[in-house]
Amino acid sequence: VAAQKCRKRKLNAILNLEEDVCNLQTQKESLKKEHSQCSKSINQIKQKLNNLYHDIFSRLRDDQGRPVNPRQYAIHCSSSGSVFIIPKHLAKSEQKQGNRKEQKQKK
Repeated sequence: VAAQKCRKRKLNAILNLEEDVCNLQTQKESLKKEHSQCSKSINQIKQKLNNLYHDIFSRLRDDQGRPVNPRQYAIHCSSSGSVFIIPKHLAKSEQKQGNRKEQKQKK
């Protein structure tokens, strides 16, 4: 009787584990689909942002009326919502400072 109960518990444990595996496989497939959809959305947003960036720079002019070179300048949005055109080398240094502040806040 004890051996029978032991075998029954073992069989139940195996069945539960098989069910868990099946559920996890279903969850994995669902997460893969969600990841794919998120990646697609991110790519679409990146493309829209890139188009907007090019559209903005195609309309910008310097003091002499010449087009602003997007290779030399970057669009910068401040925390107050103001938008500036700044030299790229300044944008990169500000980006590094922002990254350092984020890392300090996470700690």
